[in-house]
Amino acid sequence: MTAHPMAGGVVAGAPPRPSRRLDRKLASIVSGGYTPDDFVLADAKDADMGFGLTAPGVITGAAAGPVGPGRYRTRKAYLEAMGALVGQGLLDVLLTSAANGERLVEEGLLDDEVTLAVRANDTTDIWLARGSTYPTEPSRPFRTADLRAVRPFCDLVLYSVTLNNDLGRDLATLEAYREFRAEAGALGMRHFLEVFNPNAPADLRPDQVAAFVNDSIVRLLAGVTAAERPLFLKMTYNGAEALAELVEHDPTLVVGILGGVAGTTRDTFELLRRIETHGGRVALFGRKIQQAESQLELVALMPAVLRGELRPDEAVKAYHEALVAAGIEPRRSVAADIELTDLVLLAE
Repeated sequence: MTAHPMAGGVVAGAPPRPSRRLDRKLASIVSGGYTPDDFVLADAKDADMGFGLTAPGVITGAAAGPVGPGRYRTRKAYLEAMGALVGQGLLDVLLTSAANGERLVEEGLLDDEVTLAVRANDTTDIWLARGSTYPTEPSRPFRTADLRAVRPFCDLVLYSVTLNNDLGRDLATLEAYREFRAEAGALGMRHFLEVFNPNAPADLRPDQVAAFVNDSIVRLLAGVTAAERPLFLKMTYNGAEALAELVEHDPTLVVGILGGVAGTTRDTFELLRRIETHGGRVALFGRKIQQAESQLELVALMPAVLRGELRPDEAVKAYHEALVAAGIEPRRSVAADIELTDLVLLAE
């Protein structure tokens, strides 16, 4: 019997794994029964493992300056935003740091449908503290989180790799991923795999990046059996052709796309629409949600965009109408926010 893509080891004494909306959606996707209602929406609230204190975002109207109190939202506010999005009932996955995931569970801020996921590793290319230069160096593997400590409250983790066409560094990255899979399997943990574009590529032209990433994904997963395969991917949108190529190659490989920089609201809805159109089945948006004037109003419009009930430009107008109704001051005019600014999206 072939193992289901969502299969994972079961460890004696481990908490039972309830069936949640994510599980049902993935089952529909891999069985060929997908409809836009099966598209997976994930909020990536794990930025504290990259940006540190600034991850929750700047307080509206706060004084500018390099450091000091009153400029950035607090951890408490970050957790409250997560709880509010869970309560809205539209998210399928909430990705957090280990510390914040544990706190959410302790405070009862999760429900029976949202799947908590924890970032399992923090490679050096996401070390983005103010004043740091770590991301200018080729990524190196590193893990702060201890899977044994995470397992009692969470069984799904994200593992991230960044390949740079650098033999020594890439070898270390893939060896670390192999060790992680063995450890996660022994603990009965599932994972999804994030594959960043090269952060400091060696002898790789910009026009080669999309092909390099696609080939690297297929090559590294070719040696991974069903029991250890990731539930889905999280990767950069490198254009419609690159996404369609990967999806066409293996329909059982569920491809998810990360959000990247916040951009305009049009960028957010346009990217969501194009992901779905070209075969992606998961959107994992971090800053695009976190930096919105109203995270709830933004997410509320996503299902309509996915179903084709609203065009991306229409969704921007609806979002601004919702802001006005809620008494929230928009940062941009409708005319400015309806502009497409993402270079990859503009190039298509």
